Amino acid sequence: MTDPLPVPVPILRLPRGPDSSGGRGFCRDSRGNSQHFPELQAARAALRERFLRLLSSARGRPARFWLWSGISVDAVFGAADAEPVAFQVDSLRTPLGVQGAALLRCGDVLAFSFPL
Repeated sequence: MTDPLPVPVPILRLPRGPDSSGGRGFCRDSRGNSQHFPELQAARAALRERFLRLLSSARGRPARFWLWSGISVDAVFGAADAEPVAFQVDSLRTPLGVQGAALLRCGDVLAFSFPL
């Protein structure tokens, strides 16, 4: 049986902004946020540290990954890149069977969780 043809998706084009730069409503001047930059940078650093601590404590734990395709898969969490590009997992249980080891691209993962 052949797969159905994908439905084309229309492209939404935003109107040009009223200013002469044509920025479509987005501010190109980053100096407007310069007074909040140290607080923003500190908040981002704290969130990144918490995320990396979560990944380091999750090694060897069962995990469930929800993929953008609508599929959820179970696996044993192994590791992640420093710049999360891929998750390394073991015993990946998919609808088609079990894979001993696999890499899940972070771009394909919508969410993941670990049971407490």
